[in-house]
Amino acid sequence: MGRFSEDELQAVVSRYEATRAAALTERDERLRAFHAAGWRPVDLQRVTGYSRETIRQALRPEVRRATNINRRKTPSQPPTDYRPYGDRRPYLVAETLAALHGPTEGTVTLPRHLDWSGHPEYDLDRPARLASMYKVVLTEASTIEDLNTWLDADLLRRLWPTLWLPPQLRQRWEDAFPELAATRSNAA
Repeated sequence: MGRFSEDELQAVVSRYEATRAAALTERDERLRAFHAAGWRPVDLQRVTGYSRETIRQALRPEVRRATNINRRKTPSQPPTDYRPYGDRRPYLVAETLAALHGPTEGTVTLPRHLDWSGHPEYDLDRPARLASMYKVVLTEASTIEDLNTWLDADLLRRLWPTLWLPPQLRQRWEDAFPELAATRSNAA
C-alpha cells in the first residue's frame, strides 16, 4: 500500500461524495428554477440530454427520496420458493437412444415450434451448424417424436461432449443414459 494511508484514501472518497452531493443539489435547484421560469420538463430533457426520470426526480425531490428508499428495500436474495428456470423447464429425454433416427447429412429445416429464429435451415455437413441444430432440438423439443425425428443416436454420442447445453438438461440426459456421461469423461 506504500506511501498512501487508508485515511488519505477515505478522505479522497469523502471529498468526492461531498462534492457530488453538492453538485447534484445545485443542479436540481437550477433545473427547478428553469422549470419555475416556464421551461417544460420535455424542454429540459431535450437541452440537457437527461432522461425523463432524471428530470422528474430533479423537479420533485420527494420522488427521488421515495425511489432511493424503495431501491434499498429491494431484497438482494431471491424468494425462498424460487427455482431457477432450468429447474422449472420441462426438458424432454428420449425413451431410448435406439429410437433416435434423425437425419445425418444434407440440409434440414426444423419446424417453427423447434426453431423460430428465422434461420431454421441447418447444413449437417458443417460441424458448427450440426451442433447448433442438436442444441436447438434438445432444448426446444416438446414431444418425444421431436427427439426421434431430428436426432440421431450415433451423432448425439459423438457431439455430446462438445454441446453447449443447460446443466439441468445435460444432467437429465446423462442420468437416463450413462453412456453419454462416459463420452464426456473420455473426451477430457
